[in-house]
Amino acid sequence: MRLLPLSIATLIVASSISVPSTALANQEQLAANICNYVQADDKNRLRKKLKESRVKLRNIYSGVSCGGDSLLRTALKSGSNKVGTFVAKRLPASELNEAEADGQSIVAWAESNGHGGSEITAAIKERIAGS
Repeated sequence: MRLLPLSIATLIVASSISVPSTALANQEQLAANICNYVQADDKNRLRKKLKESRVKLRNIYSGVSCGGDSLLRTALKSGSNKVGTFVAKRLPASELNEAEADGQSIVAWAESNGHGGSEITAAIKERIAGS
């Protein structure tokens, strides 16, 4: 008789511990997939993955890092114009104006690193100006 409540309690504790680790693994896999799609300039797969995961880019942008870089920096470095312009159009202008980890805005970083003339930088500037 005493064994049943103890078994139930153990099962509840064990399941509560495994759920967060599964959720964390899913988040890490989603971030890895997003980074791969950005680097490969695969806008269609990126859109599909976001839709399947039921997340909006604006809600996860600041939490996703690809090798220490934001999604837009990764797109600029990879020459991923389709994905980079897609990301720029989905983010609020306030997010595009914010300083990143090194204290520079994405536009300042792009211009100081030779990406000032890219389609992505133009899309970012257009998004900022349109707000």
